[in-house]
Amino acid sequence: MNEIERKDKQYVWHPFTQMKGWLDNPQTVIADAQGIKLVDTDGREYYDAVSSLWVNIHGHRRPEIDQAIIDQLGRVAHSTALGLANIPAAEYAEQLVRVAPEGLTKVFYSDDGSTAVEVAIKMAFQYWQHKGRAAKKRFVALEQAYHGDTVGTVSVGGIDLFHRVFKPLLFEPFHIPSPSCYHCRLAENPQTCGLACAQALEALLAEHHEEIAALVIEPLVQAAAGMLMSPPGYLAKVREFTQKYEVLLIADEVATGFGRTGKLFACENEGVSPDLMCLSKGITGGYLPLAATLTTDEIYQAFLGDMAEKRTFYHGHSYTANQLGCAAALASLKIFADEQVIAGLEPKMAAISTKLAKLRKQEHVGDARQCGMIAGIELMQDKENKIPYPWDQTTGAKVCMKAREYGIFIRPVGDVVVFMPPLCSTVAEIEHMLEMVYRSIDEVTSQGKTAASGGGAHF
Repeated sequence: MNEIERKDKQYVWHPFTQMKGWLDNPQTVIADAQGIKLVDTDGREYYDAVSSLWVNIHGHRRPEIDQAIIDQLGRVAHSTALGLANIPAAEYAEQLVRVAPEGLTKVFYSDDGSTAVEVAIKMAFQYWQHKGRAAKKRFVALEQAYHGDTVGTVSVGGIDLFHRVFKPLLFEPFHIPSPSCYHCRLAENPQTCGLACAQALEALLAEHHEEIAALVIEPLVQAAAGMLMSPPGYLAKVREFTQKYEVLLIADEVATGFGRTGKLFACENEGVSPDLMCLSKGITGGYLPLAATLTTDEIYQAFLGDMAEKRTFYHGHSYTANQLGCAAALASLKIFADEQVIAGLEPKMAAISTKLAKLRKQEHVGDARQCGMIAGIELMQDKENKIPYPWDQTTGAKVCMKAREYGIFIRPVGDVVVFMPPLCSTVAEIEHMLEMVYRSIDEVTSQGKTAASGGGAHF
């Protein structure tokens, strides 16, 4: 054990981690990075195939973002947004509104994805109070939703493993079925069901819309639920029904924003303009914590008034609109434009699709699903009958640790192996990474039998 690993184990408490297992096992310590690779303290390189938990967009040590931060450090690193404006925050807000879905005209800054969604929840609630419709104070969320770890965002979450311990602290939303065809419980044939999941939403709104403030949704992909992907047309139906029943739509684009789905924002794939949109993760290209909640002029105007009216949105953070974060975000957005990043994704998405088709043929891959540059590979003990591996076998984690031996860092969500590489990855790099994933799944789920016979060598 090197000195840094010793200090980590002595002093650091890691997120979403059972620390007993962490302390009992050797751990990788990252010392350096370049492009789409991480380098540990022993000099070993690993493909960063989950973009450092979905945040890295353009690669590590990107010169343009490095320089933007350096330049800003030569001016001011941070000044409060309470009572003061600043240059990069104003400029980035302008640029963000220009590229956001139509109708989103105001930007409220915060620090991370959880707080971006927390802001949207509170804005939606207070908006209806100002409009004189005080009964509209409940929320709708998808089953298995994940929107963050604050009390408000956990309340609109639906992942029992993460959230059940906090239940006494939470408010109760309405839950609707996750629009995941592979896991559908509403219809015999999801391909011909006429979007039964959307119909369930309309039935709920028809009955309860007078008491519902907003629906919170991760558009197209429920990431932390295991990369659950909605069928075409579902998001558009959600927008149609929320408008019909006067319910605000909060789009949590924390994971799906900034090119991950093949468009700059997932909502663009179905021409949807939400009432509030939450951004973080890729916003600074993976450099610094920053978040933004975008909303409409209609919602913004409802908060305007004299001080005596007490219509102010009383919410904020010490590092709101931080200059370094906004400078990095401006540089990242400029790379999108200068290098036509979105237009260049098509062959990369096609490469993922081709490799996933072969992964689906593996004996213990139940589903391998894709939305743009996002892939989720779901492992099953019994593929034909959709019987999962026992939870305590941690098969997904074992696959990811095997992959690390081959030089690729990936993370599972349960037994779903997540693949979300930086957008700057080349076609050849994507193919190489997925070959490593294929080999790792093969060796773990067949205990090496297939690989030993050469079955894993022709991917």
